Amino acid sequence: MNQSQSPAPTGYADNGGVRIAYEDLGGAGGEPLLLVMGSAVTRFWWPEGLVRAFIDRGFHVAAFDNRDSGQSTHFPAAKAKPVTALFRKEVPAYTGEDVADDAAAVLDALGWDSAHLFGHSNGGLRAQRIALRHPARVRSLALSASVSSDAGNLKLLRYIHFGFVAKMSKLKFPDTPEGDLALSMAVSRALASPGYPFDEAEARSRVEKDTGSPVRDPNSMGRQLGAHWSGPGLDAIHVPTVVLHGDSDQLLRTSAARDLAASIPHARLVLTPGVGHDIPGPMYGRYAEEVKKNADEARLHAALYSAAMGYNETSPTIR
Repeated sequence: MNQSQSPAPTGYADNGGVRIAYEDLGGAGGEPLLLVMGSAVTRFWWPEGLVRAFIDRGFHVAAFDNRDSGQSTHFPAAKAKPVTALFRKEVPAYTGEDVADDAAAVLDALGWDSAHLFGHSNGGLRAQRIALRHPARVRSLALSASVSSDAGNLKLLRYIHFGFVAKMSKLKFPDTPEGDLALSMAVSRALASPGYPFDEAEARSRVEKDTGSPVRDPNSMGRQLGAHWSGPGLDAIHVPTVVLHGDSDQLLRTSAARDLAASIPHARLVLTPGVGHDIPGPMYGRYAEEVKKNADEARLHAALYSAAMGYNETSPTIR
């Protein structure tokens, strides 16, 4: 078991002049695990208990703020509403390839040649694209409450519970620091898992640290969701992959997870009962175990490959 170290100060990776804020969350000496968060929130939304569960299972954990959120570079681009941005032909501000390169820059800044990835919500989609654009730098993939990078826009819309989206659009709070906190808490409560008690203290501990979330800014979210991708398809992913999805997800239908798992060769599908579009405390260990299972499989694949290469190099040629 690796013991946590005190979190390092915020660092900044550079991707062509775009600054990406990142943080070492502890577990030095363990296997590198990069957390990829979804749209509209920042690295501060990762629950400390989940991070601890990863560290306790032998991971060295780091997280970063996506561009257009938190302490990373924000873009003063044209308006891009979240849904309509999906259908715009022009790129609102940056591409999906740019976003994948941000993660590679973070790995460089951390001194990691490769890492396991855990992506939640739209962070799961980003993690898929990181693995496709930088395959040598990804050891395994864990995709939580996510959609397929291969899904066309019309199919993507079929995955979404639009009643929930409409409900969220009606949330109104004063444009003040107190209003921002109340809005973030309302979003956290709405996404909380129906099968588990809502841990208000834990949620508050996260959102109070988050001073740069674009939850209130639909244009930032629209630019993130509208980042066009023209890279390979998911059948090009060949690392151990698990798709985790709550059967009570308020935002995304379970068909999104089933289609995603079917699109990635040999991916495992794990539907978690009573879980919504968050990861509740009682499930931290379960999710961490699934990531560990991926890591164990990745190590086995690497060992078998090394053994095969060693055999080929030392064995006589058979004609």
